[in-house]
Amino acid sequence: MREIKYLLLVAVGYLGGCGPTVDGSDPTEEVAGTSELAMLESELEDLLASHAPDGDPGYFAMPLSSQLSAIPQSPLNPLTPQKVQLGKLLYHETAMAQDSTTGNNETYSCASCHFAQAGFQANRAQGVADGGSGFFNRVNNEGTAADVQPIRSPTSMNTAYQELMLWNGQFGGGLGNDQFGDPSVDFVQLNASGLPGLEVQAIKGLAVHRMASGAGVVEGLGAYQGLFDAVFGPGGGNATRHNAGLAIAAFERTVLANQAPFQRWLRGNPGAMSEAERRGAVVFFGDGGCVSCHTGPALSSMTFHSLGMGDLDESAEVIAGGVPDGTRRGRGGFTNNPDDDYKFKTPQLYNLAASPFYGHGATFSSIAEVVEYKNDGVADKPNANLASEFAALNLTQDQQDDLVAFLTTGLYDANLDRYVPASLPSGLCTPHNDPVSRADLGCD
Repeated sequence: MREIKYLLLVAVGYLGGCGPTVDGSDPTEEVAGTSELAMLESELEDLLASHAPDGDPGYFAMPLSSQLSAIPQSPLNPLTPQKVQLGKLLYHETAMAQDSTTGNNETYSCASCHFAQAGFQANRAQGVADGGSGFFNRVNNEGTAADVQPIRSPTSMNTAYQELMLWNGQFGGGLGNDQFGDPSVDFVQLNASGLPGLEVQAIKGLAVHRMASGAGVVEGLGAYQGLFDAVFGPGGGNATRHNAGLAIAAFERTVLANQAPFQRWLRGNPGAMSEAERRGAVVFFGDGGCVSCHTGPALSSMTFHSLGMGDLDESAEVIAGGVPDGTRRGRGGFTNNPDDDYKFKTPQLYNLAASPFYGHGATFSSIAEVVEYKNDGVADKPNANLASEFAALNLTQDQQDDLVAFLTTGLYDANLDRYVPASLPSGLCTPHNDPVSRADLGCD
């Protein structure tokens, strides 16, 4: 990063001493523009350094997905190429859907609510797996009998940087979670075992989302048994829900938005971000104060805040089922601590533009709406636990527009298809395999 600033300043000095151009025009305007750009680069680098624990802007950079040793992981689930490959297939494998309660086995997968084309989100206010049809704009055909959630499905991208999972953070050992929950519940036991949230979510999620029997079925398909043997040892009996969950979590840790313009800029490409995106980054790390909660490589944090946003049944879309009181209470619904009521986990910020639903209840439909909401600092649902950080920011309209540019395109990785397998050992479609999706995807 310091090399970028040095080279830009050198370029400015060189241009500043050029004198008239060959055609006799005055180069002052060009010099001024380049000088302003260099000052912007310098300001952004200095802001990043001031917010990095070690003073190095590289703190905000992600590794490449192939750099397994550089990706956060647990010693209870170390990353290996074979495990990541197995998890990549299982995550997308619609043959894992063996426990449908709507008569639709082999029509959905983990990717049904977290697929690449939607930024590993659902592209719906309320994601639907079992009981849904259609690819990009999936329809719930089964009402409350379908597998739907009472809260917006967060992305499974950049989750390597989250120790606790779900909006209320109930999945994952550490960070105080060990003291909460009924010890007879399996995910609480997984928390107590020391597994991080991503692993707990993947193991528990296979049961919750009607795929608990999947691993035992797919082990006889194509490469699966060989991969299970390579990762968990030969001898059979290793294609369990637990092991499948570990492999899926391993894959998810490698799903990183490391080709976004901001990430490429951090790696030394000064032209990766537009001027508006760079100005927006200065607002994000400067006057906007966004970095106080959105920090680290994924611009997330293990903090919980109430911003007074509405719940799913207050969104623009009609939902199936209600929103339980525990879900409305956010973190407090898990900890049963009134001080945690209505607080939700700080989300990561990459590829937000890929799915037009924002807030834990999907009550916003554009990034600009969220920026305006936070800039105004007026809660839709005032409560006693509103975050102290939630106050009027007093950003100008130009600053808001630049911040929206940074969040919309500066943090957008346009090449997430690299995380999708070209085909599945089962030969089925992914991320969904219902008749409408097969037609949408051209799988028939």
